[in-house]
Amino acid sequence: MKIFVYAMREFDEKEFFDQFCEEFHCEYSYCVDYPKESNIELAKGYDAVSVTPCDMNAAVLDRFYDMGVRCIATRSIGFDHIDLVRAKELGMGVCHVSYAPETVADYAIMLMLMCCRNICHILNRASIQDFTLKGKMGKDLCDCTVGVIGTGQIGSTVIRHLSSFGCNILAYDLYPKKELEGIAQYVSLETLYSQSDIITLHTPSTKENYHLLDAEAFRQMKEGVIIVNTARGALIDTYSLIDALESGKIGHAALDVLEKEDGLYYANRMGDVIENREMAILRAFPNVILSPHTAFYTKKVVRDMAYKTIKGVHDMMNHIENPLVIQTLRDKQQ
Repeated sequence: MKIFVYAMREFDEKEFFDQFCEEFHCEYSYCVDYPKESNIELAKGYDAVSVTPCDMNAAVLDRFYDMGVRCIATRSIGFDHIDLVRAKELGMGVCHVSYAPETVADYAIMLMLMCCRNICHILNRASIQDFTLKGKMGKDLCDCTVGVIGTGQIGSTVIRHLSSFGCNILAYDLYPKKELEGIAQYVSLETLYSQSDIITLHTPSTKENYHLLDAEAFRQMKEGVIIVNTARGALIDTYSLIDALESGKIGHAALDVLEKEDGLYYANRMGDVIENREMAILRAFPNVILSPHTAFYTKKVVRDMAYKTIKGVHDMMNHIENPLVIQTLRDKQQ
């Protein structure tokens, strides 16, 4: 079994790839860049490639397939960046990873608290030695109604952890969970929008929920609502978000993910002119927090992602059942 790893982070991932590839008797090599024209041939002769979120479109998959690559392993929970239709046509196996939901759940709650207490404004003023109180007053999380959209593993963990703060919790999901009864109240999206002081997103990105939060959704929300997104950038219409921030409809926004972040986040772009006008506008708002897709980032999670990537490829190559395998490896002619 041979894996070529793209976008390898030598400072944190490599030690775990060394460890687990030895355990699985797997040969691997890597480069630190995303797949692109100048390095795609490096994967020639390998059974699988591993990537972090980047554009894995049909043309890219075709190139890999022609070089003998039969498995794609993404080191992320989300896999919307991979053209699954083309992968299935080619007979390529695809797998993703999972990790403990507490990591992202607690990060989301941290962002809620930062917004409630105006922490960025407080720190910015403290940096110029303005220690006065005027304009810094926050609000208590326990006095807020929090709307949680998506109650999968991460959303459910957010709800359980939030229950300790004493806040009212509303939830929306196509498949309500009985175990959350008595902790959160499932309501319609319209009710969640209109009654929530804080709205946090924990749903995957699909065609059906593309721009779930758009101008119409923002129109239904409370004045001064706090928006938190640690899920996927495509869930929010960024231009509508900017309009709602400018009008005051949104009081704070805390975004760990952003539209058009591929090729931007996880890269050192210091000194570059970045072609992302929406990001530039958002960075200008004092009531917006942008973090570069780091909600997942703990040592335990990095270890788990490396292990599950290698095990996923191993299981696909050996036709072993694995819940993290999205599409099984098969012969194209079958």
